[in-house]
Amino acid sequence: MLRPLTIALAASLLWAPAAFAQQKVNPAQSEIVFTSRQMGVPVDGKFRKWDAQISFDAKKLDASKVSFQIDTGSASLGVPETDAELPKPTWFGVAKFPQASFTSTSLKAMGGGKYEVSGKLSIKGQTRDIVVPVALTQAAGTTTATGSFAIKRLDFKIGEGEWADTSMVANDVHVRFKLSLTGVAPL
Repeated sequence: MLRPLTIALAASLLWAPAAFAQQKVNPAQSEIVFTSRQMGVPVDGKFRKWDAQISFDAKKLDASKVSFQIDTGSASLGVPETDAELPKPTWFGVAKFPQASFTSTSLKAMGGGKYEVSGKLSIKGQTRDIVVPVALTQAAGTTTATGSFAIKRLDFKIGEGEWADTSMVANDVHVRFKLSLTGVAPL
């Protein structure tokens, strides 16, 4: 039985290897995961391959930028049969759309180490504006960025044809991320 994927990406999506040479992500302590529902049952997945460029300075948010590229062929629900379906045209269409992307358009401080990152999420040839809440904490030279947001999979043509039925596969997909960064200036 096919379990749907849906994105993270975010875009999935908000902090990884940096545009500032000194800002780097620790992949072993970072993840981009997502949860969708199939017939009411939560189905968890992740993206195994992604890259990002980050230029973040809490004192210069107007100059800060975040961008992500996610290898859509790296999506995994942890079941080989289902993972083999995800690259097909009905789901991610990896042959035609090998990457999803997120590019920030603005960053806004919300206070207390919280930020809103607005930007454009593109998946399977469809682009939508999203706002991603991000919480930053710092300890022992490491900055941890966490957050979550929801997308509508059908806005991105993920799960077409018979899989567009939202009674089988819910339209909402919740994306969560935890990213471990070094080289970020004190907040």
